[in-house]
Amino acid sequence: MNTYILSIDQGTSGTKCILFNKEGAATCTAFEPLRTHYLESGFVEQQPEEIYRNVLAAVRNCMQLFTAGGGDIHEIKTCGISNQRETFVLWDAGGNPLHDAVVWQCKRSVDICTRLQAADLREMIKGKTGLLPDPYFSGTKVAWLYEEDPLIKMKIDAGAAYFGTIDTWLLYKLTKGEKYYTDYTNASRTLFFNLHTLEWDADLLQLFGLSKLHLPRIKASSGDFGMTDFDGILSDPIPVNSLIGDSHSAAFGEGCFDKGTAKATLGTGCSILVNTGNAVSVNDDGIIDTICWSTEKEICFAKEGIIVSCGSMVEWLKHLGLFANSAETDLMARSVPDNNGVFLVPAFSGMGAPYWDMKRKAEFTGLTFSCTKEHLVRATLETICFQIKEVIDFIEQTGQIRIRSLSVNGGITGNGFVMDFLATLLARPLLSGRNNASGLGTALLAGLKVGLYTDMDDIGDCLHTKEMKQASSAATYHNDAYCFWRSIMALKR
Repeated sequence: MNTYILSIDQGTSGTKCILFNKEGAATCTAFEPLRTHYLESGFVEQQPEEIYRNVLAAVRNCMQLFTAGGGDIHEIKTCGISNQRETFVLWDAGGNPLHDAVVWQCKRSVDICTRLQAADLREMIKGKTGLLPDPYFSGTKVAWLYEEDPLIKMKIDAGAAYFGTIDTWLLYKLTKGEKYYTDYTNASRTLFFNLHTLEWDADLLQLFGLSKLHLPRIKASSGDFGMTDFDGILSDPIPVNSLIGDSHSAAFGEGCFDKGTAKATLGTGCSILVNTGNAVSVNDDGIIDTICWSTEKEICFAKEGIIVSCGSMVEWLKHLGLFANSAETDLMARSVPDNNGVFLVPAFSGMGAPYWDMKRKAEFTGLTFSCTKEHLVRATLETICFQIKEVIDFIEQTGQIRIRSLSVNGGITGNGFVMDFLATLLARPLLSGRNNASGLGTALLAGLKVGLYTDMDDIGDCLHTKEMKQASSAATYHNDAYCFWRSIMALKR
């Protein structure tokens, strides 16, 4: 008899549903795209019920593919959920959303963050949460809604509002309102969570005026979270045994089990996560501190460099009409010998690590009449690599940790130019080839809880050998271009 784990990877652009067998191989995959609403003033939202329906559609499509191929749904023993992290929903006691989901990219709380900085609260906030007062994280945007929306203020003050990141919202819906949980990784992205006590922080909630806001119970990423039949898609309920933020799940799926192991997920944005072991060490710098992953026996911490704009920049160029398919950018970038002096300041949604500049705007520099669309594409792809190198160097220097290995995953890793350029620029090999790392991570954590795997060594046997990408050329151009880009970034601060 075969054994399968259902993995739900709910991301900003859509939901991927994957069935993994016990050996960690993906046997069936379905993807359902999700709409994001980009509004004026940098507001970014999604509809909570649409997110839920999006997940159900992905699961339904995956099950149809599975059974059409002769699969038996009764062989699915557990499921796990990984999710876009800082995006959140507020709802009432009846499960009705009080507002559209506010997406991690949203910049509505810039003024609140500026106010916190002016009050010299940055150090206190960083010391407690490992995070910075930036709109990227959930807390200040909840505070914005509290200040700006009379209905939400009334509900929160009356103790009738419930907060949840997307994992919590999905679990609540999938269990018909019976379960209200989150995990340590998602909790650590909210600005409400104390990294040292591993609990919600009453002082921070009072600071934001949110003391009466309901918050979910926090558990390890691998645990018992309830049962679901996915609104009747499955004939019998199965247990939900993992909740985890997608970037953290990717770290687990890439085998970042030990101190100094790291991964870079190149998606809409980019998250570089470095396992720092079982003790938290918070520094007030441009790198954040967070939970890497957790089981009921172990909690691992991490340093993270957050790059706000990565694949989203390529999509922007596509929307401008520079190419019809993002896959074309590989050959376009290779068709010119260099960037022709064109560089990109990638602040489309402000800047993340190590700058954390909420108000900065994107711009191309060095444009001349000799520049072509190929140069714009190449400059954009190079900038993805420049940002990753800058963050890795900064983590190693300020975190006093040597990155022993770097695994890369996410949609942009399919771009050969980016991988070649990055390996050469970093002067170190890249481990790649696991496109479903986030989905695999939550599947393995779910399997661990139900006993499909006995321990971490057993899980390690499921992590198949990855391709190693080596530097493909001399790095003179790469290093010179990077240094010039750094100088532009310094001038624009």
